[in-house]
Amino acid sequence: MALEIDLSGRVALVTGGSRGLGRADALALARAGADVAIADILVESELSEETDAWGSLATVARAQGLVQTESTAEEIREMGRRALAVKCDVTDRDQVAAAVERTVEELGSVDILVNNAATLDHVGQFHDQRPELWERDLRVNLTGSFNCAQAVWPHMKERGWGRIVNMASVAGTLGGFGQASYSTTKAGILGLTRTLAMEGGRHGITCNAIVPGVIGTEAFHMANPVMNERIVNRTVLKRPGEPQDIANAIAFLCSDLAGYITGVGLYVSGGVELFVF
Repeated sequence: MALEIDLSGRVALVTGGSRGLGRADALALARAGADVAIADILVESELSEETDAWGSLATVARAQGLVQTESTAEEIREMGRRALAVKCDVTDRDQVAAAVERTVEELGSVDILVNNAATLDHVGQFHDQRPELWERDLRVNLTGSFNCAQAVWPHMKERGWGRIVNMASVAGTLGGFGQASYSTTKAGILGLTRTLAMEGGRHGITCNAIVPGVIGTEAFHMANPVMNERIVNRTVLKRPGEPQDIANAIAFLCSDLAGYITGVGLYVSGGVELFVF
């Protein structure tokens, strides 16, 4: 076997792909040869202050380049790959089913699923956590991954091959101060990953999770610099990771090189989970 990541002939569906980690994942899979469907709740051409539920925030996000679903798809096409930009709310099973159906119809299959869509804006100590946001985080971060995996499962079983990569977090393994809902959903992702690995193995489907640490996404750079420095200093490498570090690990797990790896939570964290002083 050649020691190279070659995803030629594979079709990937990446959720939450309009920016940050999801965008990096989609581009990396395309560079490795895959065709890619990018699913996100925000799509540039469908954002307007008059029609979108996000209102003026959506307009600002588009103007500042924070929504890049369609532009990422176009960038992939310029590589010579096929690509789709699909509006999809992962909490809506009908929208998820439609996104998967369109991917199969236009790209031929769904061989790879990257469950990246998530929320990370519900921050507050436990007594201040809001029940409605707790429920929303469960729906998006955990049930959303369940919905997407269940929608692609029959297609992967039929082909006898599949790769599912779920996005966990060190908050799910270490806990997160002020992140009760987020930490809980990411811990749940690890349990879902192991179960899908056990059930998928007989059908040629592997399922693994990425456990990111401090990654220099747009959200990180918009956060409090003092707090960012404190968090980075907890890592062994004393620096934040880059979205490409996550994307590289995902491309590997989706390749034949990782064909005997399943059910793992792969830390891509700069050693933040280690005892550092």
